[in-house]
Amino acid sequence: MNKVLFITDTFKDLNVKKDTSILMIEEAIKRDFNVYQCETSDLFINDGVVYASSRNILSAGSTQIEGIIKEDIKVCDFHMSFMRKDPPVDENYINALHLLGLAEKQGASIYNKPNSIKEFNEKIFALHFKKFTPKTLVTAKIDKINEFFKLHEKIVVKPLDGMGGLSIYKFDQMNEENLNILKNMTDLEQTQIICQEFVGDIYQGDYRVLIIHGKPFSKTLARIPQEGGFKGNLAAGGKGVAKDITEFQRQVGEEIGDYLMKAGINFAGIDIIGEYLTEINITSPTCAREILDQTDMNPISEYFQGL
Repeated sequence: MNKVLFITDTFKDLNVKKDTSILMIEEAIKRDFNVYQCETSDLFINDGVVYASSRNILSAGSTQIEGIIKEDIKVCDFHMSFMRKDPPVDENYINALHLLGLAEKQGASIYNKPNSIKEFNEKIFALHFKKFTPKTLVTAKIDKINEFFKLHEKIVVKPLDGMGGLSIYKFDQMNEENLNILKNMTDLEQTQIICQEFVGDIYQGDYRVLIIHGKPFSKTLARIPQEGGFKGNLAAGGKGVAKDITEFQRQVGEEIGDYLMKAGINFAGIDIIGEYLTEINITSPTCAREILDQTDMNPISEYFQGL
């Protein structure tokens, strides 16, 4: 029985009802893989070889069962490994990618490709496809943000390493409170952040389009902000509604999908608001569970069929 490894946040803390990593683990078990799980801190190098101190996962979902004892297994001895640790992409995350990059050299098959995750910041990655993105500024300097605000009158600011709607702000004015937010976000103008013109179509949904082996999945998830809010992220209170992919979303997904496959990224999630691309998620894309629950179409089953 082939062994597969999932590198995730702590297994017991994963949300059974929402987490795509759990759905992946369920699918792997269904396909008779011998499933193991570890965290990034469980990766180590001994005598030049990359190992994972990992526990056997016997079942997942409503009755999660995990092995008690961790085993030290060479990462190259797994049939496949899946890097599914959630952001932030901080020092520990990057260090784990360095180890996984070495494991690849030793014969490991790792998805998504560690060097590509290192290369592409999820917020900036979208700017490789500038024709699809809203007006965007990346800077640490508040005077440049102020000029950008004057041009667009409504903007959204967010950190480059965030997820789930954390630390995202909409500015309708540049008052003292918002200037203080910028000072904190930029660490007094030492840390770059991303600023984008506000796209009003967010109120109809921030659409997650899953890109599986370079092809956009036929169902998307519209993440609709709760009343009075502007964040569609499910973690920020947005409501997920599965919908058929639009022609524009398919066009963007196919163009980006070709690029992703060349970079060794076979599972991604792009975010589209109206007819604007805002992010390309390659670390641990989500929303597969919600799509499955609402449509009975399983993106992860399609993903495993292509592996």
